[in-house]
Parts: sequence; C-alpha cells; structure tokens
Amino acid sequence: MALQHPARKGQDGRRGRFEKFAELASNFTSSPLFALLCLCLVVTFFAVHAAGLPLEWQLLVGDSMGAVTLLLLAMLKNAERRAEHAIQRKLDAIARAMLEQHSGREGEAHAQLRAAVGLEERL
Repeated sequence: MALQHPARKGQDGRRGRFEKFAELASNFTSSPLFALLCLCLVVTFFAVHAAGLPLEWQLLVGDSMGAVTLLLLAMLKNAERRAEHAIQRKLDAIARAMLEQHSGREGEAHAQLRAAVGLEERL
C-alpha cells in the first residue's frame, strides 16, 4: 500500500485500476439515477421504521445507508485530492513560466505550463 498522493500515482499518463474506478464511481454518483437510488433507500428506511418491521430489517436498511455514505465519502475525498493536486501543479507551472519570462528567456517552464493546462483530464 503506497501512501502517495492519489494524483501523483498516475503522473506518467497511466492510471491504475482504483483511479479508473474512482472516476467511474464519481460520474455515477453525480448522476440522477444515483440520486433516485439514494432517495429510494431513504424512503425504504422510513417505511421500514413506520411499518414496525423486525429489528433485523431496520438494521439492514440502516447499515446499507451507512455503507453508501462511507463509499461516497471515499470517492469524494479521492476526487478532491486529485483536483487539489491538478490546481497546485498548474499554479506551479504558471509561477515558473512567469519567472522564466521575467528573466527574458522562454524554455522548459513554458512547455511545462502548456502540458499542465490539460492536467485534470489525465488525472
């Protein structure tokens, strides 16, 4: 298990299975279909309690809601960290390019800035 920043892992342009899964999950969880599924889960939670079903059913529905919440938190944190890293890399590239331009030469920093502009698409 690597304790590396999630965005640093795929710097060579390749993304791992978790990064691909996290992106797909992020796309799914921001869809109307997922919102509808969550609404159904909440309605089921209240229906189970209102109907007075056995405690096992109440625990099952409550635990399901807790599991969905935990997964959403993990996906949200992953997306947040990737976006944060992309923004920082862009700011660093802008600063290096400005320093290069101020010194009167244009070189590697400008090339890095051009590469950083589309960074979030690769993360």
